[in-house]
Amino acid sequence: MSSQLKPGTSNACNITALSLACEVNDVLRDISPRWKMQVLHKIAAGTKQFSSLKLAFPSLSDQILGKRLSELVDDELIDKVIIEEKAPKRIHYFITDKGLELLKIIDDLHQWGLKWY
Repeated sequence: MSSQLKPGTSNACNITALSLACEVNDVLRDISPRWKMQVLHKIAAGTKQFSSLKLAFPSLSDQILGKRLSELVDDELIDKVIIEEKAPKRIHYFITDKGLELLKIIDDLHQWGLKWY
């Protein structure tokens, strides 16, 4: 989540209740931050560097792009590889098998949305 919830608030209680009722709510909350799935999709399509991702999403701030990349690495949906052969060092991102599996599901949701919305 992007901000901390105050314990005991109705919002915190609702999130806990939803989490206990069904794990899908946790998954949806984890993958739903703005830009997260778009960045994952671009990496899967071959966009490997921060600067290239920035060009793909010009309205996305550096701060949010960096945050989403960190989240995707933490979620093990992408791998971060540091290439130190040249100065300055370069960082490349690669999608993991876990990320590819999620993108298949996201694509199914996309197709469902095109059909029904």
